[in-house]
Amino acid sequence: MFLSRQFDFLPLAFNFLKSMEVSPFRGIRYNQRIVGDLAWVLCPPFDVITPEQQKLYYKKSDYNAIRLEFPESAGDRYQGAAIIFQQWLKEGVLQVDRVPSFYLHDHHFEYSDGKRVRRGLIARVRLRPWGSSIYPHEETFSKAKSDRLQLMRACRANFSPLFSLYHDSEQKVAPILSHVAREQPLMSLRAKRNNLPDSNEAHTLWAITEPKIKQELSQFLSSQPLYIADGHHRYETALNYQQERAQEQSLSSKGAFHYVMMELVDFSDPGLVVLPLHRLVRGIAPSILVGLEDQLRSFFTLESVPLKVDSCHLPADSCLGILGLQLGSLLVLKRRQDISLEAMMPRNRSQAYRQFNVSILNHIILDKLLSGAKNLDVAHTVDLKEAYRQIKEGKYQLAFLLNPPQPGMVKAVADAQDRMPSKSTYFYPKLPAGLIINPLD
Repeated sequence: MFLSRQFDFLPLAFNFLKSMEVSPFRGIRYNQRIVGDLAWVLCPPFDVITPEQQKLYYKKSDYNAIRLEFPESAGDRYQGAAIIFQQWLKEGVLQVDRVPSFYLHDHHFEYSDGKRVRRGLIARVRLRPWGSSIYPHEETFSKAKSDRLQLMRACRANFSPLFSLYHDSEQKVAPILSHVAREQPLMSLRAKRNNLPDSNEAHTLWAITEPKIKQELSQFLSSQPLYIADGHHRYETALNYQQERAQEQSLSSKGAFHYVMMELVDFSDPGLVVLPLHRLVRGIAPSILVGLEDQLRSFFTLESVPLKVDSCHLPADSCLGILGLQLGSLLVLKRRQDISLEAMMPRNRSQAYRQFNVSILNHIILDKLLSGAKNLDVAHTVDLKEAYRQIKEGKYQLAFLLNPPQPGMVKAVADAQDRMPSKSTYFYPKLPAGLIINPLD
């Protein structure tokens, strides 16, 4: 299969690894008596924080999790994070829960002018090679994995959970979590409105400590395949870290480093929101740009739609939209019935991959039609207004707008043991760092 050829990187010595295991753990949590309002100490995961936002999170609180999740670059920032982590444990700023627990997390947020709640279960999941009950859906870059590995080596902890999906087709988990949510929560907090990524989000957290409930959850979830939604780099980092630690300890099958913290969300959860990452492109020679519209007609039907930035929605049956080719209009591209775009895709990719709109954009438009652009520069944004602004101000020549990926497409690509192109999905909102910390010692 495609995935096993590319990602079967664990050595044979790791055959001792047990089967899939989803288990409770003794999480590390902030001591509210010391840090005060918990809304001031959380931050998003490192990969969505700009340098300017990083500084603002540092200013929010002396105890903000940014100091652990995304430390400043002065000196050895990884060792600096480790020193702060140990100091906070010693001073009681962070405390280890006495009882191994699952943590029920309700993530409240606003989307499309409405309030939503996404429900997840934070657990410790035993690491498995890709394709062994745990499936990726997106390609990754080595630079981010190197950064996270250095942080993990220094701190020996997960400061933010990976975001994974499971399929509760028999509705065995949902009633249990609904029952737990009727109890008194461990914490409930709401962020203040500001210009930071987690503005106006709220979190409610419960600890599940009842042995029978923990056993039921563990048995069911350990039998289900898990699909990584957000955190591919961190999962591959955890696999690399596991190799290092196991070699240090003579391939011991015991140890917290064999696990990684995940938040598990049902595919059918009403609060599950997946946004597209639109492409901004520059570096196209005028001679190529002027003939692009005619070339597109060889593969798509084209429709010009008057541009309304506040309500710029693509038709559900469209492939993608383009800003920048027609002044004041959005160019909508739809599939031609007499052309098989899938036949022009790499043959070693799955059918699900070849039907995906980002794959069509990458292989048909960027690789074929714009192949003459030698210095093509591609950026990404989830914000349509930002895409429009970049085109209007001339910072980029074209913006390729995409429809939201459906969770079912994510599952289909992963089930085919394939991966979507990088930056294909943006699960919104991001899970916070600092809500629960998972020790790896």
